[in-house]
Amino acid sequence: MVLALACVAQFMVVLDVSIVNVALPSIQRVLGLGESGPQWVVNAYALVFAGFLLLGGRLADLYGLRRVFLSGLVLFGGASLAGGLADDAGLLIAARAAQGLGAAILAPATVTALTTTFREGPERTRALAIWTAVGLAGGTAGNLIGGVLTEYLSWRSTLLINVPLCALAVPLVLRGLAPAPVRRTRSRLDLPGAVLATSGLAALAYGFAHNPAALAIGVAALASFVVVEARSTAVPLFPLRLLRSPAIRVGNIAMLLAGACLNPMWYFLTLTMQNLLHYPALLTGLGFLPHTVVSIAVGMFLTPRLMRHVDSRILVSVGALIGAAGFWWQSRISPDSDYLSGILGPAVIISFGGGLLNTPITTIVTSGVNAADAGAASGLMNTTKQIGGALGLAVLVTATDTYAEAFLAIGAVLVVVAIFGRVLPARRCDEKA
Repeated sequence: MVLALACVAQFMVVLDVSIVNVALPSIQRVLGLGESGPQWVVNAYALVFAGFLLLGGRLADLYGLRRVFLSGLVLFGGASLAGGLADDAGLLIAARAAQGLGAAILAPATVTALTTTFREGPERTRALAIWTAVGLAGGTAGNLIGGVLTEYLSWRSTLLINVPLCALAVPLVLRGLAPAPVRRTRSRLDLPGAVLATSGLAALAYGFAHNPAALAIGVAALASFVVVEARSTAVPLFPLRLLRSPAIRVGNIAMLLAGACLNPMWYFLTLTMQNLLHYPALLTGLGFLPHTVVSIAVGMFLTPRLMRHVDSRILVSVGALIGAAGFWWQSRISPDSDYLSGILGPAVIISFGGGLLNTPITTIVTSGVNAADAGAASGLMNTTKQIGGALGLAVLVTATDTYAEAFLAIGAVLVVVAIFGRVLPARRCDEKA
């Protein structure tokens, strides 16, 4: 029950990172978005999601998993309803930001539910592999579902679909998660840390995309966040002692870089199919079907078996290099490319590589953490992945002039991920931390 709940919620959260991608041209036309408007429909969700993940992770530690899960579902569903009914760009972007806040509460809670339910070792690795594969499937299926909904209904349905999903998840929460025990004393929430982390991450992304002066503000806010966390006498948003672990420290850097590669791919590949190959919305969505199938097959079935016998560092490095080769192939696409050579071939290679590297990294960065800090560790992991995606998209949109350049840049970053993979702690899934 807990695994089913975690997977449903994770699928929904990741789905919304990509489900609006195929609908962006339609949204831009109907609501009159400017040239940079589509980017902010995506990044309003991604930035708030990333900025509040540390806070969302700590909420479950302080107030109980079931209460936090229900709160996240209500907020996410309500924001999806508001976005689906929005009649101007400002309201839509605000609703997407509120969705991101709900997702920031839900996503770390899904990991916490797994790490506190399944014992460290093969049992947890299998659960995390399924969770990771469902997340990858959510990202790829978002484009497929978004294309179908946009083609036959409207772009509004790409947001409204979350409302029944949230309603279906509520009974799973009530049945699968026990109420938190009553505490005589309640630790104070680290609000200063939450404000500094969120504003710092948002300023960095805005600075990369629009105003370099904001970069200094972002760096200053994050530096202040570190100081606040080091001096916090309450429960810190993120206990800095966790960074003493090489698995958490190095693993999250690799996760940050991987997020900067794999998340922006949906944005650029969607625009490539629609603007370069002139595919309609439905065909664009169907174009992502191979990504979904290969991601699920590799992430859920092949990778957990390989982790029983192969060093996790090797899987991360090999997966990153395979993904880099796929993006190099993807960069060769031209207006004359057919589906087989322009989309299908690169999709298989990229998704195979991504499926190999995601589960080992997820397992490494959540290992060796006690139950009291499980939410903080999962919050950090989700933060690094999502802020990597938001910053990666902002940088790539600004620094590249063509889709080919963007894909080549993504491939280059994956080569760096492969290097980081070699310095991760050696651990197989059957070993204790």
